[in-house]
Amino acid sequence: MIQTVNGKIEKENVGICAAHEHLSIDLSSIKNDPDTILDDVPGMEEELNHFYTAGGRSLIELTNDGMGRDVKRLQHLSETSGVHIVTCTGFYKDPFIPEFAQGWDRDQFAHHFINEISDGIEGTGIFPGVIGEVGTSKNEMKPIEKELILGSGKAGAETGLTVSTHTTLGTLGSNQVDMLVGLGLPADQIVIGHQDLNPNKEEVLDVLKSGVYIGFDTIGKNTYRPDKDRLSFLLDFIEEGFHKQILLSADLTRKSHWKKHGGPGYDLVLNDFIPALREYGVSEDIITDLLVNNPAGAYSIKE
Repeated sequence: MIQTVNGKIEKENVGICAAHEHLSIDLSSIKNDPDTILDDVPGMEEELNHFYTAGGRSLIELTNDGMGRDVKRLQHLSETSGVHIVTCTGFYKDPFIPEFAQGWDRDQFAHHFINEISDGIEGTGIFPGVIGEVGTSKNEMKPIEKELILGSGKAGAETGLTVSTHTTLGTLGSNQVDMLVGLGLPADQIVIGHQDLNPNKEEVLDVLKSGVYIGFDTIGKNTYRPDKDRLSFLLDFIEEGFHKQILLSADLTRKSHWKKHGGPGYDLVLNDFIPALREYGVSEDIITDLLVNNPAGAYSIKE
C-alpha cells in the first residue's frame, strides 16, 4: 500500500509517478528570493492538469516542515486534479531545519516523525507516506544533519515508510546509505536523491550496488548539469542492469519552473526526457519500470 493525502491506495494504482516534486513550497526565508515561493493555488491546479494530460497519475511531494509544507492544500490539489499526491514527514537540511528542532538528537527526530506517521500531520487527519526529503550539505555532513539522517532511519525502521534523501549536488550518497542500512533499514526502503547531479560515475555506481533506489530527479536543470550528461549516465546504468532502481522526476521548486511563467512544467520528464530515451532504443518495459513500477515499489509501505 501507498499512503496518499486522501488515504491508502494499492501500489498497482499508482500509474506514472513523478518521484520527487514540490507543489507548495517557500524557501524564501533562507534563499531571499521570491521565485522560491510556490503559493499560487490556481497555478498549481493548472500545472497539475498539464501533468495529468501528459499521462501523470501520481506525485511524491517532498516539501516538509521548514520548507513550507501545506498538506491541506495538497489534499485539495489531489481532489481537483485526480493526481494521487503523497506528502511527507521530515526536515530538509541545515539551515532549513525549523527553530524548534535545532539541537535535536536522532531519537527526538525519530519520535517526531513517528508521531506524524501514527497520528497524522498537525491535526489535519492527513498522513505522510514518506520520510523526506532529509539531507546533507555539499561534501559535508553537519552534526545536526547526521542526527537527522539517523533519526529518519530509526523512524523508517519502526513504521515501514521509505526514507527519501537529499544529496547536495549528488555528494555523500554512499555515506547516507551506510548510515541508513547500518540501522537495519532494507535497501528497498531507501531512495538516495539527486544522483543525476553527481558527475562521478563510480560514486553513483557505488550507491546503486548497495541495492537502494536512486533519484534521477533533477531532470531539466541544465544549469546544474546538462540533460545530455544525465542521459548518458542513465543509458549506461540501464545497460548495466540497474534500471529497476532508478526513479525519474524534475524537482521543481520555483515559479520560473512553471509553464505559466515560461518554464518546462511538471510534464517535462514525460514530454522531453522519455522521448529521448525512446530515441536511444530504451524498451517500453524499461520505461514502465522507470515511471511506474520503480516508484510504486520504492514508496510502498514495508510491512
